[in-house]
Amino acid sequence: MTRYYADDPAGPSPNAFASALRLVLPMALAPHIAAPMRRMAGPLAPSRLMPALRSYSGLRHRETRAAPGPESLGRIGSLEVRLARTAADVRRAQRLRYQVFYEEMSALPSAAARLARRDFDGFDAICDHLLVIDHDACRLVRGRRVPTVVGTYRLLRQEIALRHGGFYTAGEFDIAPLLARHPHRRFLELGRSCVLGSYRTKRTVELLWHGIWAYVRQHGIDVMFGCASLEGTDLTALQRPLAFLHHFAPSDPEWCVRARAGRASAMGTLAKDELDARKALNEVPPLIKGYLRLGAQIGQDAVVDRQFGTTDVLMVLPIERIDPRYLGHFGMNGERYAA
Repeated sequence: MTRYYADDPAGPSPNAFASALRLVLPMALAPHIAAPMRRMAGPLAPSRLMPALRSYSGLRHRETRAAPGPESLGRIGSLEVRLARTAADVRRAQRLRYQVFYEEMSALPSAAARLARRDFDGFDAICDHLLVIDHDACRLVRGRRVPTVVGTYRLLRQEIALRHGGFYTAGEFDIAPLLARHPHRRFLELGRSCVLGSYRTKRTVELLWHGIWAYVRQHGIDVMFGCASLEGTDLTALQRPLAFLHHFAPSDPEWCVRARAGRASAMGTLAKDELDARKALNEVPPLIKGYLRLGAQIGQDAVVDRQFGTTDVLMVLPIERIDPRYLGHFGMNGERYAA
């Protein structure tokens, strides 16, 4: 049964479950949102409806709950990085995502997301949610101080993805050959990253990366990957940064990934000798530049995501390629900011 928590704006209600159904049923029926369960027949198949209900309520599949490990992954001053522990934590991350993606940026919310004022999909129920929270920025919820979630990342381990229909990234990029080339490596998908505007500082970003590294070490991850976004869908306006990534950050053949059939957009529309590399690099988003500094490689194609108003590239980061100075910065086992 769906559980509701004290931080829900409307509070608990006898009709709460019916309200959740009215919000989530259209999502369960929509093929692009129910992507991880496409192979199931029938629009009302439980395997489609339950992930949608879980994601709306913030509940997660039992495989992602109560994972062993420390409660806190790190802390700097009032900021702490940790994994979501409760459904209420997940909903707070979803609210932050809605605020950044839909209110600040140009993503187009579904009716369900608009009504809930949260960004959610069927993958939320099978992912771990990394949170940066500010203990000095609290709000009172029924007499209890609840710290604000100011940054988040969504993490999906390969063994869980393969048991529940696959990765989010597979909706845009053909990652099956990549996984097949590396059958003995453990992959981790990174996604839905965002930070509240007033917290976009080195300290917050360092805590997020510290949390990711601690998670990687805890779960024995070999390769991180995921979609990284450039804001906007006008490929002409994005020619320079896309060409820079194409010419200066191409992936080696063993890590190369193409877009899904019918979704590919060329990145190298400007020749290398036509490109002012310094100016082009300045137009690359800071997050992607951060991945490149770590040692990430970029896939061969871009994909336009019209719902989120972005143009996406695939980032692949094998752990062995991470620059050793960054490993030294966080500590081999993520101990630098350990709480």
